[in-house]
Amino acid sequence: MRFWNGSLAAIVPSVLALFALTVSGCGDDVQRPSQPPGWDDGMRLAESYDVNPDPNIVEVNLHAALANLSFAPGQTTTAWTYNGQLPGPLIRARVGNRVIVHFTNDLPEPTTIHWHGLRIPAAMDGMPSPSQPAIPPGGGFDYDFVVPDASTFWYHPHVDSAAQVGYGLYGPLIVDDPDEPPGLGDEVVMVVSDIAIGDDGTLAPANAGGDLASYFGREGNVTLVNGLVRPTLKARPGARQRWRIINAAKSRYFRISMPGHSFQRIGGDGGRLSAPIDVDTPVIAPGEREDLVVVPQGAPGSQVVVQWAPYDRGFGTNLEPSVDLFVVQLEGSPVAAPPLPALNRTLTPLSVAGATPVSIQLTVDGASPLALGINGVTYADAQPFMATVGETQLWTVSNNLDSAHPFHMHGFFFQVQSPGGPLDPWEWKDTVSVPINGSVSFAVKFDDRPGMWMFHCHILDHAEAGMMGSLMLMER
Repeated sequence: MRFWNGSLAAIVPSVLALFALTVSGCGDDVQRPSQPPGWDDGMRLAESYDVNPDPNIVEVNLHAALANLSFAPGQTTTAWTYNGQLPGPLIRARVGNRVIVHFTNDLPEPTTIHWHGLRIPAAMDGMPSPSQPAIPPGGGFDYDFVVPDASTFWYHPHVDSAAQVGYGLYGPLIVDDPDEPPGLGDEVVMVVSDIAIGDDGTLAPANAGGDLASYFGREGNVTLVNGLVRPTLKARPGARQRWRIINAAKSRYFRISMPGHSFQRIGGDGGRLSAPIDVDTPVIAPGEREDLVVVPQGAPGSQVVVQWAPYDRGFGTNLEPSVDLFVVQLEGSPVAAPPLPALNRTLTPLSVAGATPVSIQLTVDGASPLALGINGVTYADAQPFMATVGETQLWTVSNNLDSAHPFHMHGFFFQVQSPGGPLDPWEWKDTVSVPINGSVSFAVKFDDRPGMWMFHCHILDHAEAGMMGSLMLMER
């Protein structure tokens, strides 16, 4: 419930700050009256409707279908959507909840849903053939799993994924930690993405530009935040906000620039870090998530424009002009943000002593049709890698190509390694960017969820061109 009363604006900032500090300790179910009225109305995501009264079960209906949406005045685009919206509805659960999703497909093509980042059984992972048959038009499937981890996740198809994600099929999934300390800030979930549309509003063909565009990775010409072009978020100067950002673009890296501000990164793919870190311009690769804390500052009535800033993922992308993402409108009397609560998280580093080494080389065959691969083999011709339940492996992913590649592993978290062990601060990840002419090593321990699991470049044009592999996890 919001119980801000506009008359409080006359109270001196120090009293407001004291009041905000007092109520911040009352629990996550109490919303502090620190933000302006309707502060997030301009970009708030619609949430899914839970049809199950059991507090330990989240049961929702999800319907994939075409819908007419507008991304520019006077222009209509027939996008691919979940429940008629882009992004799809926010699904929210708590650690340990059972999540049931009754999915129906009214698209013109088969599809599935992959639950990106969730450590769930292989049968629920949404990769066609290994985990389930593709769901035909008019068909349905019930996804049913327990969510074991608190973090920011998302969902998207894994059939012709470059096309279907590019057309608009993606949505957020948040798993809350009931023991999370209060006072992290007023939360906004932001799905950043892009879409390619023509002057008449029609979707650009998924194969536009041919092999050359596939090799580059197609970026849309319209940049979106929660499906909107340049929306507005209100903020009270000095009142902390928590931004959970999901990069759902199929190729675009998002480098976030907020002039005059910096962020504290408190979490990522696999939940909170072992300790927060300061970052000026966070970079979020396709498939990655960032959990950021920011304290907007400025004169009441002024604006701060948050931008997509150029980032060199290859092919001269650092020469592109900046793009406005959204506007932060500052309103109300300034307040003093209380200190962040203690956010240190105990994470146990994985031991790599005796770990099985796995070498992955990202490769390309310049012939036409374009063939990208893993260790010189495209997905269609590849044999699965092997692992055993309980085994720890040390993967080294090398990239001698002229673009960066976000490497995503289905179903498991890993710890990125430095020469002395896990990167400090420690964190769990499921997607990591492998730089141009560089490599990344990570340790992964395979828990008791046997089956076939996928890994691939999350520039989805690259995955569709063959830069994808599989791992067969066997029982002991």
